[in-house]
Amino acid sequence: MSSASTRRRVPVVLEEATAAGCLFLLTLITLTNVLVRYLTDESIAWTEEISVFLMILMTLAGAAAAAGGDQHIRIEYFYESGSPQRRRMLRIFGAVVTALVFAVLAALFARVVADEIKWQETSMGLGVPRWWYTIWVPLLCGVIALRALSVAWMDARVLEAPTPTPGPGSAP
Repeated sequence: MSSASTRRRVPVVLEEATAAGCLFLLTLITLTNVLVRYLTDESIAWTEEISVFLMILMTLAGAAAAAGGDQHIRIEYFYESGSPQRRRMLRIFGAVVTALVFAVLAALFARVVADEIKWQETSMGLGVPRWWYTIWVPLLCGVIALRALSVAWMDARVLEAPTPTPGPGSAP
């Protein structure tokens, strides 16, 4: 149970696939825009709008995958210098703080989406409703918060479980 992949209860394949798909589309759109600009001296203006959306979506999907696998960055000096019990407590603390931050972000971005719907804001490039892009931000922030809470929950359950004592003849 020491590695992040063995602690993972729910696979993060969906988040990883979303991030990879966004990266693929972002590369394809950028390459197309560069080729069109090279061949025609004109740029496809709306591609920037789609590219920004894909970068945000890719970042949040990657953050959700990292949160689900307890792979966020940490200060290794404090983490590695402690006992396994301390490491678990630090993982729980970090996961709970991450969950709180992203839950607050989800609530704040939900207000932004509500305002965009209320005021019927449209995007500058394509003229589509802006909430088509921003609705994904509070949803993915909520996914990140849930993934972080699942890490905290699994580590807290390990704290509660009794540790077996090695019996005679068992390997250390």
